Amino acid sequence: MLKQVTPILLVAAVTACSTPIDRRQANGNDEYANVTAQPKLVIPAGLNQPKYNTEYDIPEVGSKVDKTLVGKKLDIRPPLQVLPMAEGTHVEESSDSIKIVVESIDNDIDLRNEMFSILDEYFSRHEIKILKEDRESGVIETDWIENQEIIDSSMWGSDEVYSVRQRYRFSVNVRPHGRSGNLAIELIEHEESFDGKAQDILLTGEDKRRYTVDMLNNTIAYMSVKRAKAIKAKRLRESLGIDVALVKAAEVAENETPEQSFWLADAGYSRTWDRLRIVLPEMGFEIVDMDSNKGLYYINVSDDSGFWSSLWSDKKLPIKEGSYRLQIEQDTNDETKTRIYLKDKEDSPVSNEVVEAVYDGMAELMSEDRKVR
Repeated sequence: MLKQVTPILLVAAVTACSTPIDRRQANGNDEYANVTAQPKLVIPAGLNQPKYNTEYDIPEVGSKVDKTLVGKKLDIRPPLQVLPMAEGTHVEESSDSIKIVVESIDNDIDLRNEMFSILDEYFSRHEIKILKEDRESGVIETDWIENQEIIDSSMWGSDEVYSVRQRYRFSVNVRPHGRSGNLAIELIEHEESFDGKAQDILLTGEDKRRYTVDMLNNTIAYMSVKRAKAIKAKRLRESLGIDVALVKAAEVAENETPEQSFWLADAGYSRTWDRLRIVLPEMGFEIVDMDSNKGLYYINVSDDSGFWSSLWSDKKLPIKEGSYRLQIEQDTNDETKTRIYLKDKEDSPVSNEVVEAVYDGMAELMSEDRKVR
């Protein structure tokens, strides 16, 4: 027995969507804008005036408000805000311009190059072509960026499409010290069309701000992803141990003065500096102050950590408690290595015996791989 199959009737489904213009306006008509205030009741002489409820009274409009923006002319959309989502970014207070402040998160990376690199990748990822650019002045102008939205769709008929085309100017400004700068965006051209017909749109200041803030937030969101990856990669690099060798005074070249034993880290200056900031407190060396430009750590030595007690059964430090300095220098023979000198508070070298005695504890902690959090 054959089972009868009921034919399927396909019906064209037309989805009526609102246009971007409609979304700016309140639903329904705007007859409310023509409503006039009703006069109060006229009470004959000798009778008491009734009590009026003022709960729903509409306050007077301020002098800065455009009183012509009523009915369909009033934009009901909530304002957009600049969102500093990326690490090291923030909005400059009391600034009317649409920009975001960007600070360096890695001294080893040139901030200006980082910002341009992120913009290049963002444009490439979203297939945004560049019309003009001047890297020296920090200005990039995009070609037309087109976004299309289907307003009415039919299975048999052609779609009605609302199109918005825009061009933006990106401005990168980095301060002379290179540690901070800002990224600003400006909408320079705008066109709209519906079903192939150009729309006569006069953008208000709020319209331009909304579009520009949206583009800036999208760019910063991409920067957030890139910076998060960079931070994780840096933490992974920093988690790896650094081998430290002991160079005794007898092995120091004759032309080097003074002839003092020192530690030689198998890493560049910056990485060695950052690693010591983690290791020194674990060794019982309290960091009192530091000056990365001079390569100096000012430390106090105590055995509160118990680290040295775990290495020596007699529980005595191989160095007297007190104030010391740690001098960090790039190796003169190999820039990929860093020298570490231990000096007293008067900036005089400590004895070679002390340097050699502290070496085992120093090398152990410096060479440990750390877990990335």
